[in-house]
Amino acid sequence: MGGVDTDFNGDGLRDTAIADPEATVSGQRRAGLIRVVLGGGKGVVEVSQDMPNVSDSAEAGDGFGFSFAVYDADLDGCSDLAVGIPHEDVDTVEDAGLVHLVHGSTLGIGLGKKDVGFAQGASRLLHEVPEKGDLVGYSVATTVSATGHPYLIIGTPGEDLPSGPDTGLVNAVQSVAFDVATITQDSPGVWETAEAHDRFGYSVAAAGNWFTVGVPGESIGPARAAGAISVFKASIDINGIPAPAWGSGQARNGVGDSHAEAGDGYGTSVAMAAHRTTTTTPPGDALIAAGVPGEDLGSIADAGGVQIGQVTWDSRAVWHSWITQDSADMEAVAEAGDRFGQSVVAANTSPVVVGTAATMRLAAGAPGEDSGTGVTDTGGVGLLPLLGAPGVSDVWLEAGDGIPAEPADHLLAGLNLGTAGGTAVLVGLPYAKTGDRAVHSYPWTTGGGGSPAGTWKPGQGGIPADNAAFGTAIR
Repeated sequence: MGGVDTDFNGDGLRDTAIADPEATVSGQRRAGLIRVVLGGGKGVVEVSQDMPNVSDSAEAGDGFGFSFAVYDADLDGCSDLAVGIPHEDVDTVEDAGLVHLVHGSTLGIGLGKKDVGFAQGASRLLHEVPEKGDLVGYSVATTVSATGHPYLIIGTPGEDLPSGPDTGLVNAVQSVAFDVATITQDSPGVWETAEAHDRFGYSVAAAGNWFTVGVPGESIGPARAAGAISVFKASIDINGIPAPAWGSGQARNGVGDSHAEAGDGYGTSVAMAAHRTTTTTPPGDALIAAGVPGEDLGSIADAGGVQIGQVTWDSRAVWHSWITQDSADMEAVAEAGDRFGQSVVAANTSPVVVGTAATMRLAAGAPGEDSGTGVTDTGGVGLLPLLGAPGVSDVWLEAGDGIPAEPADHLLAGLNLGTAGGTAVLVGLPYAKTGDRAVHSYPWTTGGGGSPAGTWKPGQGGIPADNAAFGTAIR
């Protein structure tokens, strides 16, 4: 794939994909699109359902680009774009959802092979029955298995099962042949059981030979919506599904705050990064960050937190740290409604060496953070180590201090995060006022007082000025 993780035209230069799922396309409000900024100044491509090689067409309210992930699905050396459209109507079924796989090629994205649609139905690739509010594609993630097979993980948190509404399921699409396995919490070996409103698949993340599923609606004992995560190996077991490794909520891990409480939402966001533990073995482990934005810290409601764990090559769980804004030496301070951990992304900046606090990095958003000027929900982003003490090398970014935007009510900085591989963290500001709406790129090594190394903004650099929520999802 040209040596870079996001290269849709195979020229060896990194491209950047920026979603605007609320954009108007062909007069259809909130149909959604993705702007692909080609590396090397080669222009900007608009990807939408109105492209010739994308099936279906742009419709009002679809939300194309609500989620997306990038991988080489057909192993042709060009990245492909798996786009989640959870509000797509399928066979007139409202918000059943689907995922479009838009192929990259040397001709350009969407100009080679016709797209592949992952939707539910007897004659489709996902064989469950489409139902109102299934939300196929609410979350997506991609990786490559240890045997070289491309993997696409599709979260469907609104799926109704016999156990009740919004139980949720996940489809794992393996190999260039698109072999599909369906996972629920009632699948053999999966931790906990399927229950109404669990929302299994609300969030997904993948790295190396592993993927994690967030279950923020999971009840732990009497604590409703305390939340949980489930971890799987990207290889099919004897039951025909990706092998379950383990599952956990706060009541199981024994690190930090192990008390599951109603509304914690453990697993609302999840992130993973491949982790090398010795010089003699490849990075067969992975570190996992689970966002817990509804966590109360004493009397501080919804202050939020992040749990860091590890899945080992032999499927064991190792717990590392519990991070809040009140952790030792952290720059920020926990306050009510901060919702720290609402979004998380992670990266291994140097996978050829044994992982350290310097190379294993985490970004955690707190979109409810209030500005010191009295502005509400202006938000902020913490850059932290995935290993070691969180406050040792943390950096706090907020509007007017690292993020070039005026502090404003409901700016929600930190709600929309992405990664440029192991080189940079991407911060989207889709809800900023028009002049401040942008995506900013920060090296993972950004120090205190740092500023963006790059910025993409509507109306600049060939990006059309028309936008509605530019930067909702980024890669």
